[in-house]
Amino acid sequence: MSVDTIGPGLDRPGLSDEYLGLLGDGDEYGAVELALGLLGAGVPPERILLDLIAPTQAKVGELWAANAWSVAREHAATAISERVVAAVAARTNRRPGRGRLTVACTDGEWHALPVRILAEVLRLRGWQVDFLGANVPGPHLITHLHQTGSDVVALSCTLPTRLPRAHAAITACQAVGVPVIAGGAGFGRHGRHALLLGADAWAATAEEAADRLEHDWPPAASGDPHSRPFLGDDEYTEVVRGRGEFLAVALGRLAAAYPEALAYDERQRDATLEDYGHIADFLAAALYVDDPDVFTDFIGWTAAVLTARGVPPAALSVGLEAYRAQLRHYPRASAILQAGIAAVDAAG
Repeated sequence: MSVDTIGPGLDRPGLSDEYLGLLGDGDEYGAVELALGLLGAGVPPERILLDLIAPTQAKVGELWAANAWSVAREHAATAISERVVAAVAARTNRRPGRGRLTVACTDGEWHALPVRILAEVLRLRGWQVDFLGANVPGPHLITHLHQTGSDVVALSCTLPTRLPRAHAAITACQAVGVPVIAGGAGFGRHGRHALLLGADAWAATAEEAADRLEHDWPPAASGDPHSRPFLGDDEYTEVVRGRGEFLAVALGRLAAAYPEALAYDERQRDATLEDYGHIADFLAAALYVDDPDVFTDFIGWTAAVLTARGVPPAALSVGLEAYRAQLRHYPRASAILQAGIAAVDAAG
């Protein structure tokens, strides 16, 4: 839904573009002033968070992916939106009337703005919220639960590559008696991986999470977390352990198949190494949850991002072929890699 059609206060033509322009110009004070002006005009703070800041930030990510914005500009815009969220929250403090809730990103997950917005929405709904931010190691999360007596954990995972760590965190929270509501794109379409990993509930958006916690909590018991099967089989283990060797072989094959790579400068070489590392990590995640879409969705997205930056899809195919050759004795991994190659061909 466009923020230009939300309702009173947010129905001003061009409001979304105006806020996006302030982010793109690095105008922190202008962005804060715009949001506080809406607040002063009577727009509910929850709507400012969910219908202006969140969708505009999604647009920022799209602009980076299309190579219209640099990573520096995207980071600056995100930092400004974080300040805007803080400014809105500071003007709308509510006294907690519900329980205590911990909001955190999975270990290795750095996309903190969506869960910061969730934390503020939950505060507006009357929860006492401990916002732990990005990249929270599982043992530290459990220590926090022991220290605070939190009633619920809201756990975010944006990238599927963090699913094994999310699984460990969910199991650990439940082992100390604290239920988990999961959210974020990393848990897959309709949250199917959240349910596979044993989360007590899943929500697609911050508003849905707040509604579930308000009207449909606690959920039915999810069972003994220690009774669930281990998801990392031999193929998953081989991909994780062999990551360094896979990268070395893939880079060597790239130079042979794509001579232009020999002229790469240090920055280009590092970027290629990072991309090939992502191939291994997403392949491992797909194996862990037994879902090839985790891999093929990533490959299709990566092909589009590389094309926007003038890198031919052939460079990605070389890496995929190199991985497939090294994993030829592993049927599930080979099949997933073949699907990835087909996705690159379709994108090209």
